[in-house]
Amino acid sequence: MNLLRKKSIQELILESQQKSGLKKALGALDLTALGIGAIIGTGIFVLTGVAAAQYAGPALVLSFVFSGIACAFAALVYAEFASMVPVAGSAYTYSYAALGELFAWIIGWDLMLEYALACSTVAIGWSGYFVKLLEGLGVNLPAWGTLSAGSGGLINIPALVIALLITWLLSLGVKESTRVNNIIVAVKLFAVLVFIVVAIFYVKPANWHPFMPYGWNGVFRGAAIVFFAYIGFDAVSTAAEEVKNPQKDLPRGIIASLIVCTVLYIIVTAILTGAVSYTKLNVSAPIALALQLIHQNWAAGIISIGALGGITTVLLVMLYGQTRVFYAMSRDGLLPKIFSETHPKHKTPNKSTWLTGIIVAIVAGLTPIDILAEMVNIGTMSAFVFVSIAVIVLRKSQPDLPRAFRCPGVPVVPALAALFSLFLMFKLPGATWIRFVVWLFIGFIIYFMYGYKHSALNKTSKVNAD
Repeated sequence: MNLLRKKSIQELILESQQKSGLKKALGALDLTALGIGAIIGTGIFVLTGVAAAQYAGPALVLSFVFSGIACAFAALVYAEFASMVPVAGSAYTYSYAALGELFAWIIGWDLMLEYALACSTVAIGWSGYFVKLLEGLGVNLPAWGTLSAGSGGLINIPALVIALLITWLLSLGVKESTRVNNIIVAVKLFAVLVFIVVAIFYVKPANWHPFMPYGWNGVFRGAAIVFFAYIGFDAVSTAAEEVKNPQKDLPRGIIASLIVCTVLYIIVTAILTGAVSYTKLNVSAPIALALQLIHQNWAAGIISIGALGGITTVLLVMLYGQTRVFYAMSRDGLLPKIFSETHPKHKTPNKSTWLTGIIVAIVAGLTPIDILAEMVNIGTMSAFVFVSIAVIVLRKSQPDLPRAFRCPGVPVVPALAALFSLFLMFKLPGATWIRFVVWLFIGFIIYFMYGYKHSALNKTSKVNAD
């Protein structure tokens, strides 16, 4: 069995040009907005409170710095690949070219874990803010219909509904989806700025003491949890086949979105833990709660609306990324053809979008948020490790390939990206690792029973043999 058979860069690009049913409609601004849309959401509006209360305290700002550095290294790696291989599939496609089919399958399987569970996590966060917004208007929804069974309810109906609505929007077309995303990104950036301007006047340095109540281990555990807040820049690379000028615009979109979001995360975290004691932040809507505690209810209302919009765009981009990874894997034969069939009018993988959206909606309706967030992180970090190694391998094996953007400091920067990601992976709970290993085991079964036999490369090798 040839488990490490590869697709050449030229073959991947030619195949995308000849077989792509996707519409090229995106520019650099659209990609930057996609990145911000994916990054600023659940991480800043939901996980900041939980991570500060349970793991890092006011030192959560250091957790964000640490995670931001790890993601910065990874972003440079992704930017090189995106400029060199402007093909749908992101890390999966990059690994197919550099490491071979088995590694590509592992990463594609990890990306399914990342995007699908990220969508479900985000939908649950959206539900939390939606319920809180309705409570502010005097409407109280029953707990059985707004919480999963593991969180004290029966089913999270708002989470389920928003997942299906976003699925419908994505099925209409990429340009229509990005127009909505761009508008909502502007709204949520305004909401974040409102929080900064209002809450900064209520910062009390006493709230930053003790600064590191859980020690350095808490800082690193916090970094492993809030790592979720940064994933999204990698989703930009899944849009490669729908970008007008991918070699230039993809690196710009990836790096610009990460810089903007990192700065905002650090500022918001410092102000949040300075305005309110970290011990009070263990809630699903910490930013809105903080404004209520400092008696700025008008601003809390704006934040809740901005958070709803912000979390909506994260769900949109993550669900978009999932369907494009499915699209690439299906086109390569590793998944059934239904995942790469495109709608004749909208030029979107319509069937794949709806199938993914329904699964996401069901998981969001029935699963607690903490378990999902940890699983998303470990899937993302493992993908970062493989992509970082892949850049080093391709620099050695094919140094003359044209690269519109070159990651600086190779092999040091990619090696640091891999090491940072591995370090944070080992800070996640043991139960998360067990679930991750089980997920990989299921993936191997599917690959050897279906993917290997139906792979386009397997069919090509048979034809050549005949």
